[in-house]
Amino acid sequence: MATMNPTRTTPGPAGARLPVPPRTARNARSEQAEHTRARILATAERLFAEHGVFSVSNRQISEAAGQGNNTAVGYHFGTKADLVRALVRRHDEGMEELRRRLYAHHDGSTEVRDWVTCVVRPFTEHLISLGTPSWYARFAAQLMTEPKLRELAAEQMRHAHTLHAVIEALHGCLPSLSPQVRAERNEMAHTLIVHMCAQRERTLPDDRESAAALWNATATGLIDAIEGLMRAPVSGRDRPR
Repeated sequence: MATMNPTRTTPGPAGARLPVPPRTARNARSEQAEHTRARILATAERLFAEHGVFSVSNRQISEAAGQGNNTAVGYHFGTKADLVRALVRRHDEGMEELRRRLYAHHDGSTEVRDWVTCVVRPFTEHLISLGTPSWYARFAAQLMTEPKLRELAAEQMRHAHTLHAVIEALHGCLPSLSPQVRAERNEMAHTLIVHMCAQRERTLPDDRESAAALWNATATGLIDAIEGLMRAPVSGRDRPR
């Protein structure tokens, strides 16, 4: 007689059949919760990019994500600050993997351009992977302009160990610059990357191949500009003695 939840089997050693546990209600609930979380994150990112983080309520995000319960954001993430942290963490994991590959490729280099590439390319390559339309660059630009949001992002970036290693290697190529000048130029470079990419994201073509080509051209332009920024002479009172 058939059962409601028959036990499946898979081939084992020497053709033996090993039991495979049936899909449980708990598994189904877990999968549904993950699907809901992903939908909320994607919706929040789009709304934040279009309207601003502080202009969008958790209730609006829940409704736009198709959740019947208007408290879904709070249930799955907690506060809006927790939601922002989750968004930053979601993207930074992918970018850190790209950084690790580039870092391994350029490890030991003394060329400024190699390390600037390790700063720029993970961001633009990640944006390529998001397809079109994407919203992350515009969301990231908002994080830079609001002090409280900037602090939240900085909290998450402390875990970006490869990024810190890249910056250290870049600074090692610029021994004539004082720590203050290096920090200032890091800030300039960060601002240029994020806001240039946010502007580019607004005008991406729908075709994925064309969008990828545009991102690659943007990355090259940013690398050129930031290499020049890092190598620029220091004038006036900030000139190292």
